[in-house]
Amino acid sequence: MSGVLPIRQVEKPWGKDSLPVPFVAPAGQRIGEIWFEPPAQLPDLLVKYIFTSEKLSVQVHPSDAQTLAKGLGRQGKEECWLILAAEPGATLGIGFDRPITAQAMREAALDGSIEALMTWHEISPGDFFYIPANTVHAIGAGVSLIEVQQNSDITYRLYDYGRPRELHLEDGVAVSKGEPYATGRWHKRVAERGSHTLVNGPLFLLDQVQGAPSAAIAARYPGNLLVIPRTGPVEVAGHALAPGSCALADSIGAVRFADNGVCLLAAVCAI
Repeated sequence: MSGVLPIRQVEKPWGKDSLPVPFVAPAGQRIGEIWFEPPAQLPDLLVKYIFTSEKLSVQVHPSDAQTLAKGLGRQGKEECWLILAAEPGATLGIGFDRPITAQAMREAALDGSIEALMTWHEISPGDFFYIPANTVHAIGAGVSLIEVQQNSDITYRLYDYGRPRELHLEDGVAVSKGEPYATGRWHKRVAERGSHTLVNGPLFLLDQVQGAPSAAIAARYPGNLLVIPRTGPVEVAGHALAPGSCALADSIGAVRFADNGVCLLAAVCAI
């Protein structure tokens, strides 16, 4: 059934105590993530906002094949980021400047030099990055973004700047690719307005649309989908949505798009 998704605010040591409108951090809390609870109709897809005042840990996620091989079920995580705001000099660490062996990666994670071996991409609003499983990555400070991901809670931290949180070196190094990030394949610039296909599978779909989607984009969403308003209103099954919300639609026909509104559409692919 179509409906607005509940929100969960998640405290993080690298989060912010002042959030952009329409979000408000509770007094005394540093909110790093705003989650939209995945609906039963789309349990494998998670949408969240991320706000950073400090760097996130250097981390990596396994693939579905790797978690299945370990008897954990289908718990891999591929994700993507659309940058909404970035302070001057803000960066994302993705991949390495040059190939690195597993042993060298482990040693660099232990002594902290892994951060200097990574490639740090300077960013601005409209940058879009797809992060395949096994890609070593870290989000830098001063970033606001929307993340769409496989709904999995398996994160292997390789390095955390001395924060008192558990690391997962053996599991993390075992699934990490010690190689440069394929920027030409996985990064793109997305105009604030207009319609653009951002992800075309194989695990999930993501499109930005301005106004009603074209017939070609609409055909990509034959069933349940998530609707994430960016600018202007949109209605799902009669419920008015504003930016900062997310809703489940049981069909694209249940969505009423404003002529000049911009929103994101997301759905899982058949596996």
